[in-house]
Amino acid sequence: MNYTNSLTQQISFNNQKYFVKRDDLLHKDFSGNKARKFYYFLKNDFAKIKKVISFGSAQSNAMYSLSVLCKTKGWEFDYYVDHIASFLKENPVGNYKFAKEFGMNIIEGEVPKSFKEDELFISEGGAIFEASFGIEILANEIKEWAEKNQIKNLKVFLPSGTGTTALYLQKFLPFEVITCACVGDEEYLKKQFLALEKNNFPTILKKEKKYHFGKLYKEFYEIHNELIKQTNIEFDLLYDSLGWLCFEKYVENFDKKDEYEFLYIHQGGLLGNISMKERYKHKFDK
Repeated sequence: MNYTNSLTQQISFNNQKYFVKRDDLLHKDFSGNKARKFYYFLKNDFAKIKKVISFGSAQSNAMYSLSVLCKTKGWEFDYYVDHIASFLKENPVGNYKFAKEFGMNIIEGEVPKSFKEDELFISEGGAIFEASFGIEILANEIKEWAEKNQIKNLKVFLPSGTGTTALYLQKFLPFEVITCACVGDEEYLKKQFLALEKNNFPTILKKEKKYHFGKLYKEFYEIHNELIKQTNIEFDLLYDSLGWLCFEKYVENFDKKDEYEFLYIHQGGLLGNISMKERYKHKFDK
């Protein structure tokens, strides 16, 4: 099963050359940045563990990936949420639907304050030190690809939720890692970095306007559709649309762009698009 060594593909978007690291094409059920973050738990033995406990939103990518991990390892999986919309309960879709099919036990309520010896607690979104294990492998793949293709000047970009992937990529890469905050603002992202590491942070791009996570924006839908049209690659509507808006603007204004190559990390999360596209079509395709 392919959990590492994803394809790196060259594309042209709006007449600018980019490379895309296709982590979305890793194993069909365990792909994207969550496959990297949770790789440590997949590859190591945890003889005492019988259950994983985590929390977050009812359409979280991490929730789905953890359900796959637990099914693979033979563990129970309890996932806590503040609220599940009644419409989603009655019409299961996306990450919620597939995580339940993989055996997730979803609970509306507060996360327990303490855990038993046979329970493993994983923070929301995989913002944990153990994530560095799989992300270092990703960094090594990028270094090997750059060396093989004689690329010395490289800028690596990926959008951030908790920022864990960007943070550890910067730790293990000799190239500048650039990101933007998709959940919260730049200060929130810095606090997330500081919870795991004390220095050597990625570069955070400032957004041109304030975006509320999960809210629908016409420019997100437009760039999503344009990316599919020009590159034949589908990206995530929640993170990648904002990511591409920020990254494209950065490259456009970068005065040494002719001296550099630009690599975008595709982190998967496409199951979430099933429900997001329905919302976007309902609002904008009229």
